[in-house]
Amino acid sequence: MVRLIIIIILFLLSLLTIFKAFEYYMWLFSIVVTEFSWFFIIVTSIALLSGFYVSKYQLAGTILGLMALVLFASPIFRAYAVAASLKQNFSAALGPGSTIINGDNNQPPFSFWKVFSDRKTANSKQINYVSYPDGTTLSMDYYPSQIVGNRSCVIVVHGGAWNKGNNKQLPELNSYLALRGYNVAAINYRLAPKYQAPAPLEDLRAAFNYLKTHASELHIDTDNFVLLGRSAGAQIALMAAYTMHEKNIKGVIDYYGPADMVWGYSIPSSPLIMDSRQVMRDYIGGGYEQVPEKFAASSPLEFINHQSPPTLIIHGDNDVLVSPEHSRRMNEKLAKNGIKHFLLKLPWATHGFDFNLNGPGGQLATYTVERFLNTVTK
Repeated sequence: MVRLIIIIILFLLSLLTIFKAFEYYMWLFSIVVTEFSWFFIIVTSIALLSGFYVSKYQLAGTILGLMALVLFASPIFRAYAVAASLKQNFSAALGPGSTIINGDNNQPPFSFWKVFSDRKTANSKQINYVSYPDGTTLSMDYYPSQIVGNRSCVIVVHGGAWNKGNNKQLPELNSYLALRGYNVAAINYRLAPKYQAPAPLEDLRAAFNYLKTHASELHIDTDNFVLLGRSAGAQIALMAAYTMHEKNIKGVIDYYGPADMVWGYSIPSSPLIMDSRQVMRDYIGGGYEQVPEKFAASSPLEFINHQSPPTLIIHGDNDVLVSPEHSRRMNEKLAKNGIKHFLLKLPWATHGFDFNLNGPGGQLATYTVERFLNTVTK
């Protein structure tokens, strides 16, 4: 009976690899289940093997266990399926040679054995980059490039529904990029509801100006900046990329960001996961009924034109916080305006999947980000 109960629990968890989470904690579980699937494969295998020592409910437990095993393995198989055409699709979008790093085009976008790898970390230093009259001081964590010389700079904007979080979130990618020759500035910004749009955009501009002013001491190539944001941070990064009209912003990377705030308000997420309408009201300063012009003014989609910088979009189809429809609309608008761009769709992934850089979604996203950066900053 104990074996059956354990297998039933595992089977229910395995359903998160194909179905969207319906509740906040289920969403958190779905990140772990899909991006650490190898762990659940091992646990399920152990539970199945224990069937040799039990007789009661053995068949029922075995059938459910085998089904769970297949579902837990599905993100890995689907990652290989995405990887099979990723090089070709990326090259078609960004141009010939865009998948080559240091003359090497043989690196696989995904490898099962890489899920067990350790990641090296790079050192960072805290820099205060702007102080406002109300006493608010904002800082960035600056990861200097581990390759000598003036190098490109990636400005990273954290997520957190505009009302929480900080630049300490998901630092693994910052280290990864610094070790590969990019300066990385992970910034903080003023949070809602005390500060509303466009305050975070102003903070990003202040960070950008600080980095340009201090480029010599920070060893930054001022001709090559790229903005990267996650979730709410992606909305800020996209807005900056499309409205600042800075020629030295060579690209923008959007991890599962809300790009169409008007549409997003009309189709809210499940209240069991997040009250997305309240989150947007706090950030924008009212509901769409009260301030429709501010919703349009906060929608990156509205500012795409023929001069917009190259854009990389990364989104999981099982995202329950920010609908993949945002990225589909972005993809369509960028195509209409002839902007070089690429949409990496991850069928099994949910919001925040890149928590694990070694997971199926984490590997594919990191592979694509590195090649995008290498292409737009040449």
